[in-house]
Amino acid sequence: MKEQVFNVEEIKEEKKESTGFKPTPAFIGASWVALGAGMISYCVGLWNADMWLNEKGYYFTILLFGLFSAISVQKCVRDKSEGIPVTDIYYGISWFTTITSIILLVVGLRNADIELSEKGFYGMSFTLALFAAIAVQKNTRDLKAFNEK
Repeated sequence: MKEQVFNVEEIKEEKKESTGFKPTPAFIGASWVALGAGMISYCVGLWNADMWLNEKGYYFTILLFGLFSAISVQKCVRDKSEGIPVTDIYYGISWFTTITSIILLVVGLRNADIELSEKGFYGMSFTLALFAAIAVQKNTRDLKAFNEK
């Protein structure tokens, strides 16, 4: 296997030359509101659910696992597009864990003894939180890149 050598200064210069746009305050705010709405509604639903504590822990862990995994995928995709080295194994693991978190949620909800409307609620709030986490991470990175110019 050929070893890759990267010059950190060259990568930094290429990043500075890339055309980055500053996200609008409206998009930043909407992203944070969506993340808060997704996470808070999911957690409030769990708090009020008529489930055993271990079931609540399972669903809460899936939320945290999914959020971290989705942010990792976004970071890997962004790094690759900007020419920042990303190992194939980390890229693959990020995708695997994101898909796994979604599958675990679907399997858990499919087998849960709750109303169909509750299952839909958890699915939608989970999806909203994952999407919003990606948007928040993107905004954070765009703002940092814009401010470094």
